[in-house]
Amino acid sequence: MELTEALMRWLHVAAGILWIGHLYFFNFANAQFLASLETDVRKTVMLGLQPRALYWFRWGAAYTWITGFLLLGLVYYHGGLLFDAGTEAWSTGAIVMIVVTFLFFSVYDVLAKTGLAKNGLLFGGIGVAFIVLITYLMVEWAHFSFRAYNIHMGALFGTIMAANVWMRIWPAQRKIMAALKEGSPPDAALAPAAALRSRHNTFLSVPLVWTMLNAHTTVPAANHWLYLVGVVVVGWVAVWLLYQKASKLGIR
Repeated sequence: MELTEALMRWLHVAAGILWIGHLYFFNFANAQFLASLETDVRKTVMLGLQPRALYWFRWGAAYTWITGFLLLGLVYYHGGLLFDAGTEAWSTGAIVMIVVTFLFFSVYDVLAKTGLAKNGLLFGGIGVAFIVLITYLMVEWAHFSFRAYNIHMGALFGTIMAANVWMRIWPAQRKIMAALKEGSPPDAALAPAAALRSRHNTFLSVPLVWTMLNAHTTVPAANHWLYLVGVVVVGWVAVWLLYQKASKLGIR
């Protein structure tokens, strides 16, 4: 079992690097570069580069999520780390919060399709409110252990991100590339919609990485679940600063 877990972690991290690396490439380099090109050149680059990059991007997302889901089962549900030692108590709360972890994308998806998503600060504030509520319920109602509520919030972020890739970003990009190949203009709504979901994934990726590593933290404040909310906010500010840098970065 330990060998299986070790191999699964290795695959999980490797797939995650492949996925998140392409996510950052698209958001901090590729988007700005494409915007600077003439229409014909942009079309050539998109038809030559995008299919290759999107292939590794979407399959990196798929294998990261699959291996992460299997690890949750091995380490937490089968391995007994969902609750603190001596306090194991499967309850309605625990089952509900596991379901929320994997189905919250449906709530996010509805909100992301509304006008709320056009206001990044407002949408982020709504996101923080949900994170506070869900983390609180994981700790106080489901009685998850320190490691368990951290990794389940990470799984929630990762599920949103993977669903965005396969259900929103990839289908939109496929339609855009099909239109370009046919020589017809793509639906004007496709690119902004895909870019918005990719941007959301970029913001979620930073706190996601923290939850993956946080079992090893020695920060005293980590004894209270509110610190995780603070990590999310700090991570989102850091991503915002990276976007500001990317928009101003010149060629040297």
